[in-house]
Parts: sequence; C-alpha cells; structure tokens
Amino acid sequence: MMNKYESIFIIDADIGEENIQALVEKFKTLLETSAQLDSIDEWGKRKLAYLINDKSEGYYVLVNFSAEPEFPRELERIYKITDGIIKYMIINKEK
Repeated sequence: MMNKYESIFIIDADIGEENIQALVEKFKTLLETSAQLDSIDEWGKRKLAYLINDKSEGYYVLVNFSAEPEFPRELERIYKITDGIIKYMIINKEK
C-alpha cells in the first residue's frame, strides 16, 4: 500500500551551484525510481533560522511523493550519508 509523504531537505549552499543541482537531480532520480514522485519544488537559497554546522544559508528543496511504508527509512539513511545535506525531514501526510 502506498502512503503519501512530504520531505524537505536543505543542501549546504557553500558547495556550489553545480554540486547543488547534482544533489537535487540525485534525489529526484531516487524518488522516481524507488517511489512515485508527485512534485519537487526548489525554494532556492534561504537564510537558515539558526546556524547548522556553522552555516547561515542553505538551499531548500521540498518534495511530495508516494511510496511503500519502508521507503522513508531508506531515504533517511541516504540523507544521512550524503555529503552536502545539512538537514532533512520526512513527514507522512496521511497521519
């Protein structure tokens, strides 16, 4: 059974435009192959509410997707091991 999820992730703005786009593309491809990508919304560079790893700016990306219940755990694991991701959140929209 597919559940609807929303995820936001923040990329380190200091890694450069090319690397930011490469990470966005990486997660877009992952969501298209392992889940059903509903929408991806790049908010761009924004000031962080508080310092994260001594960074004051981040590149925000919001994604909506449908997936099996096991997939968010795998997505979280990939967020954790990906250099350049400074913060992320995954929300089950059906709860």
